[in-house]
Amino acid sequence: MTRPIAIRRLNAADQDFARHLDHLLSWESVSDEGVNQRVLEIIDAVRSRGDAALVEYTQRFDGLEVASMADLILPRERLELALTRITPAQRAALETAAERVRSYHEKQKQDSWSYTEADGTVLGQQVTPLDRAGLYVPGGKASYPSSVLMNAIPAKVAGVPEVVMVVPTPRGEINELVLAAACIAGVDRVFTIGGAQAVAALAYGTESVPPVDKIVGPGNIYVATAKRHVFGKVGIDMIAGPSEILVVCDGQTDPDWIAMDLFSQAEHDEDAQSILLSPDAAFLDRVAASIAKLLPTMERAEIIRASLDARGALIQVADMAQAIEVANRIAPEHLELSVENPEQYLPLIRHAGAIFMGRYTAEALGDYCAGPNHVLPTSGTARFSSPLGVYDFQKRSSIIHCSAAGASELGKSASVLARGESLTAHARSAEYRIKP
Repeated sequence: MTRPIAIRRLNAADQDFARHLDHLLSWESVSDEGVNQRVLEIIDAVRSRGDAALVEYTQRFDGLEVASMADLILPRERLELALTRITPAQRAALETAAERVRSYHEKQKQDSWSYTEADGTVLGQQVTPLDRAGLYVPGGKASYPSSVLMNAIPAKVAGVPEVVMVVPTPRGEINELVLAAACIAGVDRVFTIGGAQAVAALAYGTESVPPVDKIVGPGNIYVATAKRHVFGKVGIDMIAGPSEILVVCDGQTDPDWIAMDLFSQAEHDEDAQSILLSPDAAFLDRVAASIAKLLPTMERAEIIRASLDARGALIQVADMAQAIEVANRIAPEHLELSVENPEQYLPLIRHAGAIFMGRYTAEALGDYCAGPNHVLPTSGTARFSSPLGVYDFQKRSSIIHCSAAGASELGKSASVLARGESLTAHARSAEYRIKP
């Protein structure tokens, strides 16, 4: 007999609520020493032996018989073939999603700017794209074509000339949807490699894999650990924790809808987090009943059950003002404002990766085709970071062009400040330009 779901209930009025909430939210994405050491060995091997190391690790970890690096390169024609192998409905859905993602991200593009001061000095900012971006895509049957669109399209909109994708094909399993998505998104080169070795190849380059300027995309603990180690040599998007959703509801949304919204994140993996806040205790009871009713109908029921047992919660708050306060404390990856007139609460939300407004806006729409990016800050990092976007693939350079008069006037201030810091060469460099 299947045991009842044991999702915890909390009340913000309880004296020890803060402690319980902190415990619920705690998540440490830290590699153990064994993983860390193995990753360092892999990175060192790829740096020293290049393609040979990639071939060896692919044979060992992915169970593939490959003779050389040539077997791990997918030409553009293979991506185009994938478009013909998926169903017409799948192709139409990918193209619709890609069009919406591209349209949204076009609005994020930053342009260079400058202004001229009265003495003729020009100040400004030059915006340029990265030369090359690397996209890591998890492989096998459980891979995500939506992530290909979300990572590759902003890079292309930013003007990145070359996007390089790495995707493992364990035991030869190739996800045609992933390759089709790469084709639609404009990915330039694809290598069927994965794990820490793929991250190392993107960071340092090999005979076949070109080094990139930034690595984006999700992966397992080995991939995340490798990204930590190569950061500095290359940029990275983030070290992502488990997926999470926070639903704030006034008690008027269909409880079945809310239960399924909570499931939509819980089904990712056992560490995912789904939390509901509501001032209506009876509504929380109805959602709990919906969870119990609907869970047996889910294909990934055991994963959902484990996630809700370990990290899920139904939390009663005093009112909507307290719900917003708790939401800002949590700083969720995904925040659903499943309320009447959500616009009134939007100015009060300070920390959230993405905000889904109203009863009809399921978080799942944002995962696939709404347009905004689904690569979002997790584990409370929405307090200081933002969704992946075009700006992650652009650099900004300051422009300073002094006129003779401007250099003379600025030099006076620079001289005083430099001598105050005992940096005489700085001072004299500025002073040479001061008009007598």
